Amino acid sequence: MASAASVRKAVAAEFVAQRGIAVPLIGMNLTWFAKLAVTTAFLGRLGELDLAAGTLGYSFANVTGFAVLTGLCAAMEPICGQAHGAGNAALLRRALAMSTAMLCAASVAIALLWVRVDAVLLRFGQQADIAATARAYVVGLLPDLAVTSFLNPLKAYLSAQEVTLPPLFAATLGLAAHIPLTACLSARMGIRGVAAAVWISDLVVAAMLAGYVLLGGPQNAADDDEHHPKEASSHRQQLSWCCLLRLALPCCLNTCLEWWSYEILVLLTGRLPDARRAVAVVAVTLNFDYLLFAAMLSLSVSASVRVSNELGAGDAALARRAARVSLAGGALAGVAGGMLMLAARRPWARLFSRSPEVREGVGRAMEVMALLELVNFPLNVCGGIVRGTARPLLAMYAVVAGFYVLALPAGVLLAFKARLGLRGLLAGFIVGAAASLAVLVAVILRMDWTAEAQKAHKRCTAHEHQQHQEEDDDDCNCNCSNAAVTTSQP
Repeated sequence: MASAASVRKAVAAEFVAQRGIAVPLIGMNLTWFAKLAVTTAFLGRLGELDLAAGTLGYSFANVTGFAVLTGLCAAMEPICGQAHGAGNAALLRRALAMSTAMLCAASVAIALLWVRVDAVLLRFGQQADIAATARAYVVGLLPDLAVTSFLNPLKAYLSAQEVTLPPLFAATLGLAAHIPLTACLSARMGIRGVAAAVWISDLVVAAMLAGYVLLGGPQNAADDDEHHPKEASSHRQQLSWCCLLRLALPCCLNTCLEWWSYEILVLLTGRLPDARRAVAVVAVTLNFDYLLFAAMLSLSVSASVRVSNELGAGDAALARRAARVSLAGGALAGVAGGMLMLAARRPWARLFSRSPEVREGVGRAMEVMALLELVNFPLNVCGGIVRGTARPLLAMYAVVAGFYVLALPAGVLLAFKARLGLRGLLAGFIVGAAASLAVLVAVILRMDWTAEAQKAHKRCTAHEHQQHQEEDDDDCNCNCSNAAVTTSQP
């Protein structure tokens, strides 16, 4: 009885820890979606052309730029999470600096593509006036690439240390600044002013987080270096670019492939009979899914942080417990998300359209999406768990197999061959996401957590003979700090 009570107490403590990370992150992510809604509303006030071009331009910027930067930055989660668990402030700062430099370099390449966005859109059959206006909007967003290259690493740096309230506070102030900025600049500069308001409000958030880290952050690497100069010098040599890139590239591919699959879904919807109505239906449906994605992303980061922290601390049992509590929380959140999708389908449709046909289509599509949410929540949590173990290739393989080998082909067959339309496309995604989830859950449940803790220990300990050790394809054997591996009971 005492043992069962202690287990329940430990599980409850883990749940509280994850809730403390996830809830502020949900609020922070919701401010981002609110900011997007404000931007879209002001684009609509400028006119139909600006709304269409701005929406198209932002979609292009999102899939070719911000998705790439977000994916690359995800490599910080296992590095910083395990370093924080091991108590290595020097590595945390090193990872922050290197990740920022990596994102800045990537932004240069992305910017070269963005300045040619009109040519790309014309090549894909867009009208000349829409392409030209979209270019004005995307070029206006170019400074946001540089801002995001600093903002994303700062958020990852803080969340890896379970510091989530300052980012929430900064994001809320950024949203408060974004509304008057957009109103003022859009009136003076049109669509370029809307774009300028986006990066200026992001700059406000980045400046606040940078000030917090430099002046009162949770980990002071300067103090760490002052007290342990030899150890800090060794740490600075131990996070190599090879190590960072071996984590960053799979994380980037995983993020981009998943985001792109939904863009492909929208493109396929445009080839259905009565395409205009079908595209309107899927746009309204996915808007609600984006709100739920704020919770999915937060739960994913929470799982990654808790697992990586415990592995960095060398505690295999606590890492296993964190993973299992995360899985249970993801499953419960999936049920809640699906029920919310069902409950909101009619009022959500009325909010966006007056057409009875569109409202009916949204209601039916959201019924199918409710089933997809049952899978999407735990799937995103699984992605966070495997990132926390510094094995992002597992998630990437699952996404490729689930979404590109199963979901899209199955969706095409159901939509066009079986003539199920949009519901068929969404059903295909359920099949693919369920397959990805099954693979990742099987891997996580069979994972040798003691071995994972030992691998984390190797990443976080200076080894004289590291060059003689075998390297796993999925792991990055870079050194972080000293941490002992323990195997306390769950």
